Amino acid sequence: MRNIVIVGLQWGDEGKGKIVDYLASRADAVVRFQGGNNAGHTIVVDDQIYKLNLLPSAVLRPGKVSLIGNGVALDPYALIKEIELLQSKGIEINPDNLMVSESCPLILSVHKAKEALFEDSDKIGTTNKGIGPCYEDKVGRRAIRLCDLESQDLLDQRIEVLLNYHNIIRQGFGSDLINKEDIMREILGIASKILPYKKCIWNILSNFKAEGREIIFEGAQGTFLDIDHGTYPFVTSSNTIAAQAILGSGLFSNNHVVGIAKAYTTRVGNGPFPTEQKNDVGNSLFTRGKELGTVSNRKRRCGWFDAVLIRQAVKLSGVSSIVLTKLDILDSFNTVKICIKYKCGNDEFDYLPALYEVQEKLEPVYEELPGWQQNTYGQRFSHKLHINLVKYVERIEELVGVPISLISTSPNREDIIVLKDLNFLF
Repeated sequence: MRNIVIVGLQWGDEGKGKIVDYLASRADAVVRFQGGNNAGHTIVVDDQIYKLNLLPSAVLRPGKVSLIGNGVALDPYALIKEIELLQSKGIEINPDNLMVSESCPLILSVHKAKEALFEDSDKIGTTNKGIGPCYEDKVGRRAIRLCDLESQDLLDQRIEVLLNYHNIIRQGFGSDLINKEDIMREILGIASKILPYKKCIWNILSNFKAEGREIIFEGAQGTFLDIDHGTYPFVTSSNTIAAQAILGSGLFSNNHVVGIAKAYTTRVGNGPFPTEQKNDVGNSLFTRGKELGTVSNRKRRCGWFDAVLIRQAVKLSGVSSIVLTKLDILDSFNTVKICIKYKCGNDEFDYLPALYEVQEKLEPVYEELPGWQQNTYGQRFSHKLHINLVKYVERIEELVGVPISLISTSPNREDIIVLKDLNFLF
């Protein structure tokens, strides 16, 4: 048995949620293994739009188990709000089909306050959800974890350790100090709602594996927001590549890695973006693709498909196959471009160098292909695709070195073209 890891191959927003939801119809459980409620997965079911931030995408599938792994930075208020919103829409969520790792570090108001203090000077372009500071506290061994909520005496001690650090920082900014009783009230105000979902996730997953259950590991953000392998410092605060599925869930497994990529490229926030189009092309991609951030509602920067980035992402995660999304957004173009390498002065690169100063100066070298100028929105059959679109897909396969198994042609759940038999995934 092999399980499936789903990762984004660009800067996030590739459409992972829809693909996880689609594949979850054939799986037993879905595990979210990193990130926080800065992620946004949009799924359309029968014209009903669901926007998920923390909940695994399987939550919309009856009979599936959704799990949140220890690698997730958990905002307990955000999670309960999301649960209650879906419950109000008739989605059944309870401790039998949603389980949260007891080891998750909790995002609290102190983390959001710290992020707000630093964002003006750092200019990273975060979502101000407190995720980065929460991960900092986790690594600094001062985080409050979900399991800590079971003991008020322990919790009192942990809050004191936490505030000893945060209040020193606030003093440096000339800000008011945070009162321990306020944080205690904040935590106890949500404890009774969140604790029923607390479970030992690694052990549950180990049992699932022994029983032969099919598991999907769902990532957030994308490869080039990875804290180690992304466009540092303009990255997220967790590892987003496939290896994190093991660390962020506690299950070592033989996994098939599926990478998700848009048929063009987008990025939210600041940082390098070699193929960005600050022109009519970029404006058209933004308008047709409705490129606004699911969480932040910020305008996504848009550009041509970057095969250099995708090839690098494929290697970093050991990707076996790719799902290409939003091909229909390119329907109206006379020609389409693919970046095949970079230039910087007299140097050429077939990968994205780590040094930010070089990244900012990279010039893309494009290969131009004829467009198809045929409506593919909602298409579900490969034999109806225009030959130029087929050639575009085949050229991407050649450049990135792995096959494209699925094509998504709209946000709707069932608008998928299967190019490779899905039995090889399961």
